[in-house]
Amino acid sequence: MRFANKLSVSRSPLRKSAVMIGLVPVIMGALAFPVQAQDEEATGEWDFSGFAAMDLRVFPDSALHSGQRDQHLNPSLVLQPEVSYEWNDGDDRIDFIPFLRVDPQDSERRHADIRELKYLHIDDGWDLKVGVDKVFWGVTESRHLVDIINQTDAVEDVDGEDKLGQPMVNLGLQNEWGDVNFFVMPYFRERTFPGRKGRLRGSIPVDTDKAEYESDMEEFHPDLALRYATVLGDWDLGLAHFYGTSREPRLLARPDANGQITLIPRYDIINQSSVDVQATFDEWLWKLESIYRQGQGDDFFAVSGGVEYTFFGAIGDAGDLGLLAEYHYDGRDEDDAPATVFNDDIFVGARITLNDTADTDFLAGVVFDRLDHDKSFSIEANRRLDDHWTIEGELRLSDGISESSPIYDARRDDHLQVRLNYYF
Repeated sequence: MRFANKLSVSRSPLRKSAVMIGLVPVIMGALAFPVQAQDEEATGEWDFSGFAAMDLRVFPDSALHSGQRDQHLNPSLVLQPEVSYEWNDGDDRIDFIPFLRVDPQDSERRHADIRELKYLHIDDGWDLKVGVDKVFWGVTESRHLVDIINQTDAVEDVDGEDKLGQPMVNLGLQNEWGDVNFFVMPYFRERTFPGRKGRLRGSIPVDTDKAEYESDMEEFHPDLALRYATVLGDWDLGLAHFYGTSREPRLLARPDANGQITLIPRYDIINQSSVDVQATFDEWLWKLESIYRQGQGDDFFAVSGGVEYTFFGAIGDAGDLGLLAEYHYDGRDEDDAPATVFNDDIFVGARITLNDTADTDFLAGVVFDRLDHDKSFSIEANRRLDDHWTIEGELRLSDGISESSPIYDARRDDHLQVRLNYYF
């Protein structure tokens, strides 16, 4: 791993927490202003919902690395309430979605976040969002290559689908020829990583308190993004460009105060252009995501693409069976860019949707590395138990992981996760 040329001043977790907490009254004041500015006769409507969950991770193998808690059972609790207030017949709205996880084993996984805290105004041909929000881009199943607005909450899961809330101003313009969205993001969110005691980490812990930045403005460097999306017959097309702090950090080896080697996240300034396309032809879905990135070593190109074919009514005359196949290529230089497991990989999987009253569905797949012959298996299942309770299961296994693989250090972290959710 290459050492960075410039070091940034170490920032304590208290400072980072204080910044996020300090944003709350500022955003709340900005969000409250539109409400106060309404005519006194205007009335609004409140909505309260959300969920609480009990999680249990089961690790059949003992921990591999020094410092990890060698427990096979890892329980935790999750709380995510949702509060919304809308008025003007729904043209104005405020959403607040906080998130909390309590984990008795890993202090880094025990955390809180603001997933959303935004004001939304909808007008004729345009809309405006101000605050903290979550934005998703992409079409492929096994890798979300073009999804770059929100930072990954890596302590939640290994699939990269859990995201931290992102402070932003988002102006959207809607036209017959497509939708255009402008994003200004004044504050950067650092990626979360498992702590020294946690599972699903490498042999060397990541010290998030000493993160380094290419920009002297550090996390206050403004990020900008532009996206155009349209529908052309059977084709859904998205074009985007992002300039700012990369959501993917490079991990650099650094000695700590005791002379022990730790990994320090290094956040570079990048330019990234992307395209995502999905075509729908009867039972077929054709999907493509591609990026071109500058700013982390040599410029590189990456692509993910594939197909999904659905047999409608193939299971009990009501359930659907979908077959998926995707290919991933990534041309980044591993010495100067963040490591990735999707450098030359094939994904095949199957999706079952029973279309029953319990909304039962399954997704199973395997990612095969064509270079190192690594294999990663996953099975996900969801089912609604009644009007308030649901249950989820997730099994992740690996086989033949080579020493050169980025996930080699997690080769003994195969696990089953079961979640029981209560929606209110």
